[in-house]
Amino acid sequence: MVKRALITGITGQDGSYLAEHLLERGYTVFGMTRRESWFRHHNASHLAGRIEVLFGDMTEGVDIAAAVQDARPDEIYNLASQSRPGESWARAPETLLINGLAAIRLFEAVRHACPAARVYHASSSEMFGLAEQVPQNERTPFNPQNPYAAAKVYAHQMARIYRESYGLFIATGILFNHESERRPLHFVTQKIACGAACAALGIVESPDLNERGRPLVEHGKLALGNLSVARDWGHARDFVRAMWLILQQPRAEDFVVGTGVVHTLADLCRVAYAHVGCDWHAHVVSDPALVRPLETGRTVADPRRAREQLGWVPAIDFETMVRGMVDAQVARLRSAPATHPD
Repeated sequence: MVKRALITGITGQDGSYLAEHLLERGYTVFGMTRRESWFRHHNASHLAGRIEVLFGDMTEGVDIAAAVQDARPDEIYNLASQSRPGESWARAPETLLINGLAAIRLFEAVRHACPAARVYHASSSEMFGLAEQVPQNERTPFNPQNPYAAAKVYAHQMARIYRESYGLFIATGILFNHESERRPLHFVTQKIACGAACAALGIVESPDLNERGRPLVEHGKLALGNLSVARDWGHARDFVRAMWLILQQPRAEDFVVGTGVVHTLADLCRVAYAHVGCDWHAHVVSDPALVRPLETGRTVADPRRAREQLGWVPAIDFETMVRGMVDAQVARLRSAPATHPD
């Protein structure tokens, strides 16, 4: 029997890779998205005609319920999110609505319409915040440091409550940072890839703008915040494979998913600019105005449970990931002054 899967956030980085992963395995894939998001270029545009599109808004419980009823899914992957921790300071109410309350409405829809469905909910390493232990595993206490992380903690705890109270199969992946050439340009990793591409092409004033409306690369310099910020970065293709594996388990559980290796923003700059033959120190500056009010501490995964129970290990290393992102930005800037997809 052909399995049916519903993906919220289908137009994002993870949603597009996950849809490809499921299609390769013979699934019928449904994607929930806002109408205006689908009819502009996005990461899943190339999948038009291969997936079933359900239009709706994750802030509307009626839309969520309708999508669940129409798809009649065997598996649901809840990836919809206001995905920018830094921006969550300016959009705290919206972040709670999308990242927190929308998840509860989805759980309610599943409880009433398809209680046998298996649900994957995307949690985040940002929930650990100023972590009490390094590395972090499934038992590490949460200590969120921004509105995004706080909303994610709420949804994560409610996933557990619904699982235990109603016997639903709701599993979570506590995902550490994962990137790819499909990342939107407002993510710092993609900014660095773009900055390196500009350096390679001799672009001193980029056509792309930063969050302050200034050229991302201005006078040949890329402005970033705290360059000592350290994260556990992996590739999104590896992470969506973990999502699928989590739903194939005999019971719903929570899994930390990460590489177990930490790098700083400075490391990322070094690899990106070295790939195009440049010294990053000559092209990158630290701007105090871009530093978050509260910064997450040293987050690095202890992925032993995912490795032992899921058989999951990442296949794409940090350097390969960064170089691929830079190559994609070089190709984009060479081809046209097109806007990077959201």
